[in-house]
Order: sequence, then C-alpha cells, then structure tokens
Amino acid sequence: MSQTALLVELEPVVARNLDRHLGLAKEWFPHEYVPWSEGRTFDGPLGGEAWSPTDSTIPDVARTALIVNLLTEDNLPSYHHEIATLFGRDGAWGTWVHRWTAEEGRHGVAIRDYLTVTRAVDPVALERARMTHMSEGYTNAHGDEVLHSLAYVSFQELATRISHRNTGKATGDPVCEALLARVAADENLHMVFYRNLLAAAFELAPSQAMRAVADVVADFQMPGNGIEGFARKSVAIALAGIYDLRQHRDEVLQPVLRQWDVFNVTGLDADGEAAQEQLAAHLATLDRAASRFEEKRDARNARLSQR
Repeated sequence: MSQTALLVELEPVVARNLDRHLGLAKEWFPHEYVPWSEGRTFDGPLGGEAWSPTDSTIPDVARTALIVNLLTEDNLPSYHHEIATLFGRDGAWGTWVHRWTAEEGRHGVAIRDYLTVTRAVDPVALERARMTHMSEGYTNAHGDEVLHSLAYVSFQELATRISHRNTGKATGDPVCEALLARVAADENLHMVFYRNLLAAAFELAPSQAMRAVADVVADFQMPGNGIEGFARKSVAIALAGIYDLRQHRDEVLQPVLRQWDVFNVTGLDADGEAAQEQLAAHLATLDRAASRFEEKRDARNARLSQR
C-alpha cells in the first residue's frame, strides 16, 4: 500500500483511538507539581545566589537523567514538525497531532520548573545545553514512512515512560517522583494510541508492518541521542539501572511485540517472513548483549563495594 493509502485507511482507526484517548486522559496542571515555596532568586540581574552543586541532595546520576529527559522533551517543536508533515494537519490525524503536541508541551514546562525551583541542576549549563540541542533539531529517520514512524513511536513512548518513572525513583525526592509519574502516565497513553494504530496496520498490510517493526527494532535510538555527550550520559544512566539494555528488550520491545503477536502473524510475503525472522534474531542478540552488560555491571559494582 502507498503511504497515502495507509493514511486514508487508518484514519477511522485514528478517530476511534482519539476518542478513546480523550476519554481516558486526565487534565492536570504543571504548577501543582512544583514546590514553589522552595525557590529563591539566582545570581544575575536580580542579584540572587549563584547555583551550587550542594543546593540539592539529588544524586548526580539522577541529575544526569533529569537533564537528558528534559532536553529530549525540549525538542518538541521539531517533533511536531515531523509528525505534522507526515500525518497531516487535517481530519482525525491532524486533531491527534495537535492534541499530542499540547500534552507533550506540559512535560518540559513541569520538569524545568521543578529543576529550577529546587536548584537540582545548574540552570546556566542547562540553558546552554538546551540551546545547543534545539539548534540541532530532530529529523525522523523514517520521515516519509507511516508504518515505520508508528512502530518507532510505539516503542519510544514506552521507553520514555519507563525512563521518567525510574528517574523519579532515582532522585529520592517524593515530589519529583510524583511529577515524573504524572508525566509517565501521559506517555503510556500515547504509547497505547500508537500501538493500536500499528495493530490495525498489521491487518491492513501485514508484510509492510512486519518490515517496519523489524527495521525500527534493529536500529532503534532514543530521540535524545543528539544531546551533547549523550553516549556518556546514557552509560551512566544504564549503570544506575534507570534505563539499560535489559529494560529496553524486556520492558519495552517485548511487551509491545507480544501485544501485536508478531511471531504468529500469517499471510506474509517473502520480505515479511524475512523481517519476522530478522526480528527474532535481533531479540536473541539483544538478550545476549544485555546479559553481558549485566555481568560487567555486577562485576563493577562488586569492585566498587570492596573499596
């Protein structure tokens, strides 16, 4: 099926899932999750106090994860451009695009307000990182392919949910944990929306859907991978157990693939069958890689505990 045909055929599914989403989504307000009474003026034109690492008791790795999560949310203008260009701005697709963008916009606002008020991170370094990251923008690796894009966001939204929840726990701050749990709830609803669309695509064009899923799983990268120093930061985050390869395979890929029942899909053409086989092989490779990482992390933690 052509990309246009896929958009047309899936629009009724978009409409139904949009109604479902609006019935489940809960209104919430970022300002209610920020401890404003803890705030005080920074140095600069208003003559307040300069930021110091001792201003917050949040662990360094949790700060790193908070920064990565926030900078990822900051690139929302680029994400909106990408999905609006692909899905369109009219009909059910357009309504979803704008609704999704509006909901995602709350996340960056709330997290930044929390970080600034609680002095959890250096606000100067954070703003410089924001400028650098947003100046690079974001480009969808599959910008002209509907099913690839739906497959990607199905996994990515779930990955983001898990990252936010685990980051909140890692901070040791109940206020931050509650905020990120609220953000994660949005991300979960977004994941379900996209997951349901691709489930419908498996019925429309099973081989195309299988190929899309196999390609995305084989080359998956989080949207924040363009953040300066992302590789180093992601290693620290993985070592802390906030988001690692095991979680990616077992808590992100596997549940979504199980929902689609990908290994029992029938009616595939030759390429669809090849994609199905490639998907199984890649999951096995990820399992081995995750086990190796866990072994190395355990050995590293054992060495550190002996010091």
